[in-house]
Amino acid sequence: MPIRLPSDLPAFDVLTREGVMVMGEGRAANQDIRPLRIGLLNLMPKKIQTENQFARLIGATPLQIELSLIRMSTHTARNTAAEHMEAFYRPFAEVAESGEKYDGLIITGAPIEHLEFDEVTYWDELHRVFEWTQTNVHSTFGVCWGGMAMINHFHGVRKHMLVKKAFGCFRHDNLSPTSPYLRGFSDDCVVPVSRWTEMRQAEIDAVPGLVTLLASDAVGPCLVEDATHRALYIFNHFEYDSDTLKQEYDRDVAAGTPINVPVNYYPDDDPSKPPINRWRSHAHLLYGNWINEIYQSTPYEIEKIGT
Repeated sequence: MPIRLPSDLPAFDVLTREGVMVMGEGRAANQDIRPLRIGLLNLMPKKIQTENQFARLIGATPLQIELSLIRMSTHTARNTAAEHMEAFYRPFAEVAESGEKYDGLIITGAPIEHLEFDEVTYWDELHRVFEWTQTNVHSTFGVCWGGMAMINHFHGVRKHMLVKKAFGCFRHDNLSPTSPYLRGFSDDCVVPVSRWTEMRQAEIDAVPGLVTLLASDAVGPCLVEDATHRALYIFNHFEYDSDTLKQEYDRDVAAGTPINVPVNYYPDDDPSKPPINRWRSHAHLLYGNWINEIYQSTPYEIEKIGT
């Protein structure tokens, strides 16, 4: 089954060209099934790029997905056209007021790692988002800064600044091969990493109920399950396109910002060569497994979510 998107959303054409099954809203309305409602709370500045990345992954499953784009009510996007935001995004305050429920919610990262959580302009609203997920969302997936913020909100686990940026493609160990979220995973896998902060394994281990599923000796915990809050937290970037790290590297080089060549990304660590995607298959496995777990456990009557 395809992912359901508005036909004028840029991701519709991008994914169609890639061979991902995409269905317009008109055709989807004629199918006698309930699609899974997945929300994307997009905190990234490049909204369209992030939409494409996550739509690509959740749209590759056999289930019909209805993707809803959500923005913070108290923050104005500066890097995406106002017309795009007006046409395709709804502010969280409106979503919450409507009482809508979602089978799944993805909360993206944001390039604000240098700030303490309570220095973020929309931190109070994000607290409300996290609490709202407990009554209106069946399963939540916090990504990078979004995952760090969520694990901090519910458990007080802190983020710590790194001496230098963790940047590149790092091998991670599969610590829980029987987890349904890691079904089909190898014993280890490569995950793109791009962050100035870290979560520490000892602090996660100190919280009852948190289970680390993927971790790296080099860059620490990656994927953490929080069954109590029906959540997954991932601190790295399976969703990245093949050239996302290259874009970040080229940007910093052009700006004169000190940056290391991303680890294990370019052939022979040579930035003049095209980068190699070593994570795509595991990215699809992880998000496909997440969607499958939602499908297996979410109520058929969506209004019963959270009850």
